[in-house]
Amino acid sequence: MRTISVTASVAALAAALLLTSCDDAGDAKTTQDKADKADTAAGAGCAAELAVRFGPANAAPAAGDTGNVPVTVTNRGDAPCTVEGLPGMELVAGDTTAAVPAAEAASGGKATFAKGASLAFTLTYVRGEEGAETSLAARTATVRLPGAEKTHSFKWAYGDIALKSDGSTPDASVTGFQQSTD
Repeated sequence: MRTISVTASVAALAAALLLTSCDDAGDAKTTQDKADKADTAAGAGCAAELAVRFGPANAAPAAGDTGNVPVTVTNRGDAPCTVEGLPGMELVAGDTTAAVPAAEAASGGKATFAKGASLAFTLTYVRGEEGAETSLAARTATVRLPGAEKTHSFKWAYGDIALKSDGSTPDASVTGFQQSTD
């Protein structure tokens, strides 16, 4: 009768399990990569089905006051739509275009819009002194949704926007997507 050491048997068993777990993990990773790519492709295609409504605003009444403009996004497509990332916004004043930064607490994860459902994000801004060098006389707000090629432009009717100390960045921010009350 031939004897095999316990140490050799345990080592052989451990090696077999290790190889099996590597293959399974690799397959799981490949499957997840394929799912992520499908989600990204779906987001790029379905973003065109999202309708955007700007306002009505809780406008800042005077220079130095804070105002909020909700932006409601509704899925007009026939299926759920998932996008990943934060919405983008720019304010346009004549030849000047200024990007609005994301709010510090904004999360750019995945947002899923069920068929016919709405989510919203909010632009918060500080009203500037009209005509001042430290203000941006915005006339248009442009919205870009994650994965969308098309932008949506809206008339800005809420007064000049204060600029941060760098003199070019609007004193404003955009949140991530949140449940909409619409």
